[in-house]
Amino acid sequence: MDFRFYTNQISQASRRAAGGVFVLALALIGIGLLIYVLRDLFAILFAAIFCAAGLGCVAFAVKLYFTQRKFAKFNSDDSQPYRQNVQIHIEEHDDL
Repeated sequence: MDFRFYTNQISQASRRAAGGVFVLALALIGIGLLIYVLRDLFAILFAAIFCAAGLGCVAFAVKLYFTQRKFAKFNSDDSQPYRQNVQIHIEEHDDL
């Protein structure tokens, strides 16, 4: 008597996984060969991407610096003279 502990669905799933891994391996090999053959093109492409990302970071940092500076001026004591010598009193009432 022959016992099988796996179903046809498990067999199909493992075949699909093997096929997916095989296709991924071929794609990685192809990309590797393209980078090897066209290394100058990819070097220029990656250099342009990194320069654009760096310029974006610089722009964000400058914008963040000026925004912080604006908030610092807004919250300084000199820009709000009407708040000088102001005290807040809290009165508690016991309603019981």
